[in-house]
Amino acid sequence: MSRTVCVIGAGPAGLMAAGTAARSGCRTVLLEKNAAPGRKLLLTGNGRCNVTNNCGLQTFMENVVRNGRFLYSALSAFPPQNVMDFFEGRGVPLKTEQGGRVFPVSDRAADIRDALRAFALESGAELRRGQAQEILAENGAVSGVRLKGGEAIRCDAAVLATGGLSYPKTGSTGDGYRMAAALSHTVIDTRPSLVPLLADEAWCAELSGLTLKDCAVKVTDTRAGKTVFKGSGELLFTRTGLSGPVIFSASAHMEDDAPGRYRVAIDLKPALDADALDRCILRGFAAAKNRDLKNSLNALLPKSLIPVIIRLSGINPDIKTNAVTRAERAALCGLLKALPVTVRGLCPIEEAVVTRGGVCVREVNPGTMESKLCRGLYFAGEILDADAYTGGFNLQIAFSTGYIAGAAAAKGA
Repeated sequence: MSRTVCVIGAGPAGLMAAGTAARSGCRTVLLEKNAAPGRKLLLTGNGRCNVTNNCGLQTFMENVVRNGRFLYSALSAFPPQNVMDFFEGRGVPLKTEQGGRVFPVSDRAADIRDALRAFALESGAELRRGQAQEILAENGAVSGVRLKGGEAIRCDAAVLATGGLSYPKTGSTGDGYRMAAALSHTVIDTRPSLVPLLADEAWCAELSGLTLKDCAVKVTDTRAGKTVFKGSGELLFTRTGLSGPVIFSASAHMEDDAPGRYRVAIDLKPALDADALDRCILRGFAAAKNRDLKNSLNALLPKSLIPVIIRLSGINPDIKTNAVTRAERAALCGLLKALPVTVRGLCPIEEAVVTRGGVCVREVNPGTMESKLCRGLYFAGEILDADAYTGGFNLQIAFSTGYIAGAAAAKGA
């Protein structure tokens, strides 16, 4: 064993990096400050673990929000199909669901964590509990890792895979940013991404728990006067605002959380244009011409949403459907096609799926994940300033960057 590699952080990127390095014949030490590895991994996909996305490289790149070009080499070297083969080859059968989302057939994130842990250990990595305090460097190259308490592990290469700042209770507390900055790396300002939104509108609380399975969302930046996001998918109303996959994706395009800067328009009937929706409303009214308006929209809207829509439209809820004017019908139609929500802010980073920002990718070699500033220093996973939409894309980035970082660290390339 001519080289020693120290991998800091036993999350998905770190486990992949450690197993890959150890399999190459290096002495590999995997440091984890938690009692067990993969703690955050157990929370992904609501405990089911959205492992990757079953799509081609072009589609994948379209779902990367920041620094996709930087990730191209890593994703090409270890694409989604390789990740799927990796887990199925280790006894974890997978399934593909809507939108290409890939999950274990068991719906147990623990199966993914256990397979990664077994890969690292069976490849020869030494899992140690310990918290890295500092990466040691001599003559512009990594020479070791100092632990909290003073012990130093001598090594030829170190892989920083400490994650970001999301879910800090799982150990993602920004340690890696500090260690990278100490070696002169630029750390792009960190903030939440893929996070619920806080809303001004009190009626969101009335709808708390209501899920819209298929709606379209448009987000407008009122300061710049332009649309910053359009997407469709599942949306959830919460006590404080909006959540769900399409909202998470929208949040990735919000530059700050200044109250009122962003407005969301929810299209409740994306399959119908305004004229078709108006005809649909008229047919419903004709079938219920002697009913009050408040009792005539059940075929069009979820029950809890009806009083909110009628109230916002300004129409008398007790009016008979045959007395609703064309102007009132137009107001109703307008709300169904663009229900407005004013964003008061983003939920805190503790509730975010991933961290936006991190180690500047211009200072990292995209083909190896090695630092351009310190030889033998590598990066993998969420610590990098690269993130994507929800749907398995961010875990895939962790696996791909972990794979090439571990392989390069083992070779000293």
